[in-house]
This record gives sequence, C-alpha cells and structure tokens, in this order.
Amino acid sequence: MPGQSSQQLIQMEQEKKELPERVLLKLGGSVITDKSGDCAIDRQRLRQIAGDIAGRTGGGMVIVHGAGSCGHPQARRHHLDRGLDEGNVAGIYPTHTAVARLNTAVVDALRMQDVEAAGLHPLALCVAENGRIASCETENLRLMLEWGMLPVLHGDVVMDRVRGACIVSGDQVVSYLATHLGIRRVGLATDVAGVLSEGSVVPRINRAAAESLEIGGSGNADVTGGMRGKLAELLDLADMGIESHIFHVARTSAFLDGKDHGGTVVIRR
Repeated sequence: MPGQSSQQLIQMEQEKKELPERVLLKLGGSVITDKSGDCAIDRQRLRQIAGDIAGRTGGGMVIVHGAGSCGHPQARRHHLDRGLDEGNVAGIYPTHTAVARLNTAVVDALRMQDVEAAGLHPLALCVAENGRIASCETENLRLMLEWGMLPVLHGDVVMDRVRGACIVSGDQVVSYLATHLGIRRVGLATDVAGVLSEGSVVPRINRAAAESLEIGGSGNADVTGGMRGKLAELLDLADMGIESHIFHVARTSAFLDGKDHGGTVVIRR
C-alpha cells in the first residue's frame, strides 16, 4: 500500500493472523420450533442451546436462525415465495412479525445466560434482487462484534427490486454474512445428524458428491429448499474456500469447541 513501510505491512499481517476466530452458527427452524404448529417455539431447546453458547463467544460469534413454524406458514399462506401482487402485500407484516417473535425468543434465551445478544432483522437491513440478497448493511454487525456483542439474525421476508418482496432463507443470510464478515467457521445445527444418504451420514461432501447422492433431510418441508437449499448455499461457500459443518443440535458444543461433531463437512471440489 502507498506510504506504508515494509515493517508496517509485516505488523498488519501479524495482527491479521492474531485476530480471534469468528464463528457463524445457524440454528435450523425445525430445531427451535415445532414445524407442525403455528409459531410453536421450543423454549426448552433454546435454553439448552443458549447454555452451550454461553462462555464460547470470546472469538466473535454471529447467530442466524431459521423461521420454522414462525414464518413459513405465513409465507405459504400469502404466497410470498412467488413475489408480490396486489393481493398479498398485506402478507409482509404477519410473516415478518412471526419470525421477529422467534428472534426475540432466541435473544431472550441467550441474555438469560448473560450473553450480550441483540436481534437484527433482514427486512430492515437487506434488499434482494430476484430472490437473492443484493445488498445488506454489515458495518453495524462489525461494530457489535468489536464490542463483544452477539448479533442474532434470521430468515425473513425482504423487499426485492424485481419481485417486490421475497423470502430470504436463513441459509442465504449465512452465505452472505460469511463472505462479508470474514467468518472462518460456519456450523449448521439441525434436527438430523448431518447430510444423510440412504440413512447414513455423509462425513464429507463436495459439489460432485452432492450431485450424485440421494440426499435426505428431516422431512419438514419449507419454502426455502430444505437440505438441498442448505447444500446449495454451503457449496457456494466451499467454492470460495469456506468450509461448513452440518451436525445434530445436540453436538453444538462439540462444533464450538472444534471437536468431532459426527456430522458432515462441506468442502471444496
């Protein structure tokens, strides 16, 4: 860089290497809600997860959670996955409100464990274009991380330049933030042990393997693509050199501690 000595550049590189590891943890919607209900929040599971996270946020952590039964039913009811028309604009508010209610429950569970968590809503932060995040404010997240806070985001309905509005999955939020915040480890806590093929966990998966395997999931359908949708996002991250981990929620502590979680690692081709 112009005006900087070799010694300054060496010092900057050293500081970069010494930065604490940033972790992004995604909580599946089917993990923290009963998807057969209507915004049926599993508060006991949230307390367990919050206990796993407490004391493990020192390196800087971001949490993203899915919508589960707090958002998917409303999105389907108003056909928001198809975009906006004159008949469904009114669906934006109840869909966002439902998932925002779940976000508050996640934040409250963390704060009960003395974690300095705060909720952030993609409807206010992000703009999409034809179903994909085109821009999203991240400077506030960077500042929160610098001050030891834990930002908690979620899948949401967002405004879309082409469709009017669209559903942005938590997995898409994960992909965007991982590439824009310098995330080094990405983990998805799910209600299954990992990526399943013929009933068994696939320990490592790349794009070629994903195309050839019959992929199973939790059986809970949603408007954002299920396990296939997750893999699509994570394989894109793998292409950029960011490996992701998919594991059962009961193995969250193992993932956060860098231990074997018994799930799937998504790797580059």
